[in-house]
Amino acid sequence: MTEEPERPASYREPQQARSAATLARVLRAAEEIAAASGLEEMTITGVAKRAGVAVGTIYRRFEDKEQLITALTERMLERREEYVAERLRTAEPSLPGVMDAYAHALLQSFADSSSLFPELLRTRGARSLERGARTITELHRLLLEAAKPYSDQIRRSQPQQALDTAARAVLGACFHNSVRPDPATGEAARRRYADELSDMAIAYLSTPDRRRSADA
Repeated sequence: MTEEPERPASYREPQQARSAATLARVLRAAEEIAAASGLEEMTITGVAKRAGVAVGTIYRRFEDKEQLITALTERMLERREEYVAERLRTAEPSLPGVMDAYAHALLQSFADSSSLFPELLRTRGARSLERGARTITELHRLLLEAAKPYSDQIRRSQPQQALDTAARAVLGACFHNSVRPDPATGEAARRRYADELSDMAIAYLSTPDRRRSADA
């Protein structure tokens, strides 16, 4: 049996500021509808009505709903990368400051449209998973870059490997919070949870290896 080729995911990017603003409005409307009702309930007609544009305006940019979802996925992931990058740029200049900014930024970035984000990556096939993996790689790179000046504060025997472990643990916990049935919701609860994740990561990075301690 021959597998069907994947449909093209590309769409027409706007060249003018006015068109870019219209596209942003369309994607914001799509995200709001999908977050409230689910991707299956989102329709081109519904998005056009909510965005205040003609249906034809959307079809001039996207061939179908799948291309619209592809663009929505791309924008949501880009927004997360930009948000985390900005929070790390303004972090307190220390290892705890960087880890604290990373944990809070990740948890907040998953919080907006938290039910939609996992659905996009889980149900849209290999292309969305691949794009999601690129975002994870970029978030990891951002943390390593921000923490590099403070690597001498890491007391593990292999600092870079330890930082990698801490980054993965915090990211995994933030993603898990977005899909669990009882997530930390509300600003205060998310702040406490992010503080706990940051404390956990900092405690690990600041603690010498057990094997090294035993040998000593």
